[in-house]
Amino acid sequence: MTGIPGGTVAVSAPAKINLSLGVGPRRADGYHSLATVYQAVGLYDQVTVHDADEVTVAMRAESRLPVADVPTDATNIAVRAALLLAEHHGLDRGAAIEIDKGIPVAGGMAGGSADGAATLLACDTLWGLHSPREELVELAAELGSDVPFALLGGTAIGSGRGEVVTPLMTSGEYWWVVLESDRGLSTPEVYAEFDAMSGGHVSAPEITDALLHALRGHDVADLGAALSNDLQPAALRLRPELGTALEQGRLESAFGAILSGSGPSCLFLCEGRSHATAVAAGLGAQGLGPVSFAPGPVHGARVVARSTDEAG
Repeated sequence: MTGIPGGTVAVSAPAKINLSLGVGPRRADGYHSLATVYQAVGLYDQVTVHDADEVTVAMRAESRLPVADVPTDATNIAVRAALLLAEHHGLDRGAAIEIDKGIPVAGGMAGGSADGAATLLACDTLWGLHSPREELVELAAELGSDVPFALLGGTAIGSGRGEVVTPLMTSGEYWWVVLESDRGLSTPEVYAEFDAMSGGHVSAPEITDALLHALRGHDVADLGAALSNDLQPAALRLRPELGTALEQGRLESAFGAILSGSGPSCLFLCEGRSHATAVAAGLGAQGLGPVSFAPGPVHGARVVARSTDEAG
């Protein structure tokens, strides 16, 4: 592989959480209809791309984030993102992709989707394409349901299978403690358990007025009471010990406790940074798993460094 000097772009993209995750019937395409409220939180993956003859990917992560099971072949979402962007623009371009993981792997926080979004933006910048954001969002939807939101960030309503994203105006900042698990939880397995538990008989998903009012008024207590996740019972049936972790977070004074997406990461809503620090310390003392905390909402994917040679 021969690199072309001067071409490097780095993009960060955030983790996502679901403040509300309503799951409806399975659609004809195999996906479930969703009504969800996303929020981007301050845990990030960083994707760095360099000019190269072909598309490749390499992973780096802290020891707490095992990446051995993350594919580095053509099935990796970052590779698919680069190839999709090149095909869309009729280009024959390569990129050496390096991913620095800061988002839990298989933790229900859309780390893979963040990588896909970051790669789209990074390659678009590296190759000097200047694609409109709306165009990148359309490509993101082809990669996965959570990828468009990873591009946009903030707080938003997701519909369809989650890929239709409508920004939601909120007030103030929220702090979340994240309790990670030492092993992931397969999203398809959780959905299969959801289907088995419901017998396929579920209503159209909805977002409650209580949640929207809490976000508009920045009422932490009301937001904690309004958090909901239709996948949580299925995930807890597969991993009952997560219920103990959620209860421990409530005992540590969190305003709300919920699984992130399909799990297994547990989220605990706090009133501010100092409260989050205290809750994280209490959970850490229990030895339940790695603990971190982060604010939300934060920006979506954005360029954080670049050294480009568009003529190359």
